[in-house]
Amino acid sequence: MKKRLYKGIHMKFYKNLYIGDTVKKPEKAIKKLKRHKMQPSLYVIAYDAETDRLAVYHSLMLSQWYYKENPPGCIVGLANGREEAFDVIEQIARESFAATGQAQLVTYLSGMDPENFQS
Repeated sequence: MKKRLYKGIHMKFYKNLYIGDTVKKPEKAIKKLKRHKMQPSLYVIAYDAETDRLAVYHSLMLSQWYYKENPPGCIVGLANGREEAFDVIEQIARESFAATGQAQLVTYLSGMDPENFQS
């Protein structure tokens, strides 16, 4: 059986990555994500360029061959569990509203880090 080779497209990370309160050793988690290693409790908040929205992915999804070849547009946050992932999104929404008066999360985040939100 042949091993499936992937194109080696690398994940992009938001410059001010949001980290959930219970994520231990985020640098190690990022390194494992880049290498597509298993992290059963880690959830990823990412910009989905196809829908132009934020999406929540279980980190194990990103180790599938499809996501190795087609990674999310930009990873903006890490969380330990699904509930904490939604807490992180709520934090982003609060910051967006405080800064702009609107809860347009992608517009807010892309304004803070335009380089990583380009297609």
